[in-house]
Amino acid sequence: MRRDNHYSDLLAFIAVARERSFTRAAAQLGVSQSALSHTIRGLEGRLGFRLLTRTTRSVSPTAAGEHLLKNVAPRFDEIEAELAAVAEVREKPAGTVRITATDYATRTILWPRLANVLRDYPEVRVEIVTDYGLADIVADRYDIGVRHGDQVAKDMIAVRIAPDMQMAIVGSPGYLAQRTLPKTPRDLTAHNCINLRLPTHGGFYPWELKRGSRQTVVRVDGQLAFNGTYQMLDAALSGYGLAYVPADLVESDVAAGRLRWVLKDWCPTFPGLHAYYASRSESSRALAIVIEAIRYRDERPRRSRHR
Repeated sequence: MRRDNHYSDLLAFIAVARERSFTRAAAQLGVSQSALSHTIRGLEGRLGFRLLTRTTRSVSPTAAGEHLLKNVAPRFDEIEAELAAVAEVREKPAGTVRITATDYATRTILWPRLANVLRDYPEVRVEIVTDYGLADIVADRYDIGVRHGDQVAKDMIAVRIAPDMQMAIVGSPGYLAQRTLPKTPRDLTAHNCINLRLPTHGGFYPWELKRGSRQTVVRVDGQLAFNGTYQMLDAALSGYGLAYVPADLVESDVAAGRLRWVLKDWCPTFPGLHAYYASRSESSRALAIVIEAIRYRDERPRRSRHR
């Protein structure tokens, strides 16, 4: 089989297979529909089997075509991405990187790390939108989303930005002095608990608890609800009830006696936060700079399969 036209012919096939249309693929490639049809027939002839099933109304890959698309197209995407990256080497990093993240991730991870590097790249703009709604970054046109490792879709590229995160249930000594300390998750229903409002479902975030192999979800109630972690923490420090927040946020307050940690043996540890984005082929130098800045660096061996 001749190798002279492999690259362009395979690109033509990938375009048709992805678009499911000779017309749209021809417009994308800047060739005539008849020339594109001739290219595909020539490729099929050299291969000795059909790649596309054509009808008067539709075009779809055959089983062989689907196999080729699945295994070859990603390699072409990687080649295109690397060529684009090489072309950008001589260019000054520029552009806007939009990120959706929680206030906790923004304040404890994203901003402290980005603040150390953005002065070196004045043409790189970063927009961070605080959101607990688990936005669809493709539909909502974000470049990066931040979620726990087990919440990232498998078709996304994920980069760990934090170690695994333990949660804590805390209250002020003044508040707890007026109540019986909770000994089981069920006891939380008798307490004034500070809720986190979730925009996606219009409800409150249920407290996920775990001890050994036992897991439970408690829907708590109380006088106050917020849509941010730091307001919940402030309310707990003011003696308004129990808050369920990341443990690293309250370590100093617990050590100083401003807060007490309750039900500690029931507080779970979640997979660490990851920054994720849709495709290597869409990456830019600006995006690469931001990802590299917020990447988690740990000398210990990593167990996560994410990059």
